[in-house]
Amino acid sequence: MTTRGMKGSATEISRRNLLVAGAVAGAAGLPRIAEAQRGGGGRIVFANGSAYDTMDPHATFDVGRVAYRLNCYDGLMRWVDNPPKLEPWLAESYTTSEDGKTYTFKLRQGVTFHDGAPLTAEDVVYSMERILAVKKGAYPLFAPLVAPGSTKALDRHTVQFNLTTPSAIFAATTHDIYVVNSALLKRNERDGDWGQAFIGRNDAGSGSYIIRRFDPARGFLAQRFDNHFLGPAGVAEIDFRYVAEVNSRVLGLIRGDFQGTDPYMPQDQITRLQGDSNLNVMEAESTRLFYSCIHNQRAPMNDVNFRKALCYSFDYDGWINNILGGSVVRNTGVVPNPMWGAPKDLAGYTYDIDKAKWHLARVQAPMREIVVAGMIGYEQSIQAASLLQNGLTRAGIQSRLLNEPWPVVSNKMRDPEQMYDLLFLWRSTYYADPHNWAGEILHTERHRGGNASYYSNPEVDRLLEEALATPDQAKRAPLYEQVARISSEDAAAIFIHNTKWYGPFRKNVSGVRFCPIGDGQEMRWLSIA
Repeated sequence: MTTRGMKGSATEISRRNLLVAGAVAGAAGLPRIAEAQRGGGGRIVFANGSAYDTMDPHATFDVGRVAYRLNCYDGLMRWVDNPPKLEPWLAESYTTSEDGKTYTFKLRQGVTFHDGAPLTAEDVVYSMERILAVKKGAYPLFAPLVAPGSTKALDRHTVQFNLTTPSAIFAATTHDIYVVNSALLKRNERDGDWGQAFIGRNDAGSGSYIIRRFDPARGFLAQRFDNHFLGPAGVAEIDFRYVAEVNSRVLGLIRGDFQGTDPYMPQDQITRLQGDSNLNVMEAESTRLFYSCIHNQRAPMNDVNFRKALCYSFDYDGWINNILGGSVVRNTGVVPNPMWGAPKDLAGYTYDIDKAKWHLARVQAPMREIVVAGMIGYEQSIQAASLLQNGLTRAGIQSRLLNEPWPVVSNKMRDPEQMYDLLFLWRSTYYADPHNWAGEILHTERHRGGNASYYSNPEVDRLLEEALATPDQAKRAPLYEQVARISSEDAAAIFIHNTKWYGPFRKNVSGVRFCPIGDGQEMRWLSIA
């Protein structure tokens, strides 16, 4: 067995090679809770560009709605800070078998849910089974690895995951096994629904905050949980509100109606906020990949020449330098530039209408009008769709723009019949490993999940599976580099840029700890003057 606990020399840690690079294996202790003031008062109002349509932590798996998951629920491990580090959370240590298929976690004792019930290994088992049963949220992440009934509670504070295949990333993904109060949900089940109707509007967590009010048209309000195992958070209440229009979020922040807001907005709005003496606009390098899905299984996009014509029709330089003012960095492939496994010599595509027309002339399928989608509340997505349409028109491709809110987009992505021809969106960081992008965006098994392009290439699948079964990062990196090159040649998607995080907060807010996993929306560290 390989042990990952809260102690260990540098030599011991270097041997813990099944955990993702950049993370402290098993973590080196509790997160630095002393850095924030605990038990203060006040309320933080945060304006979000994406609607909250549910409070079920197993129903969503996106950054747009991550706030209720991060703040109201706990996982076995948690990613914190930037560069991301994997810290112990509900688990205090874990071990892995030599074959990489068995992970055994020791839970902290004395952890309670918001209703006072003790959190035990049985709740972890129930939460894993529930994810697999409801087939939503992080289900595509765990379904290939964890068979129903295979997770065991060895005792009240020990849980064992028995994987179907070795996985070099499993510990890194346990952040997304949000643990729910199994007794509470079982009491509120209706017709075998795993408590979905109940938890969609009610609280069943152990996190730093307790859900007190939820309105899909407005957002959610949560109150501090003073008995959290890390101690009480620094702010008494958090109020996350759905505000679709960027200008409304910006004006509200300037007026003081909001203390923070979604950081991904047009560059002119960021510049406007930076010029306000009452605001702090924090800047950090992120690994949030901006790209456009291309529906690879629908004509004419199932012809590689048509997909290449699409890739040559986007004005990358105009987008990065003119529209975004040089605030982002060109990213030519599926893995973000700062992450290991990203090939440094991948040229990618340029804006070249002549090349687009050359490939278009070789397309066999009949031409038709294609639908290019953006997301309401995410202005950059809409702007990019419009910019591509300009290029498509020059190349001779007819297109129609369609902008819809994220909950609608999210549902359509999971249905190949409803999925748009093209969709501009971001792939956020859910765990700090190249597989977070290459595996989730490209593997055939991620159809109806992260692979909204419905891309499929047997060689790419083989390389990704080999990378997952390989514990050594030095051997994994070239596999992801190959995947990036193949998917670029296949024009699997339009890969555009790697994003910087510009987090705007009022100056009376302190303690913000940005992490790419969660985009700085974990409120427990904050205090307000």
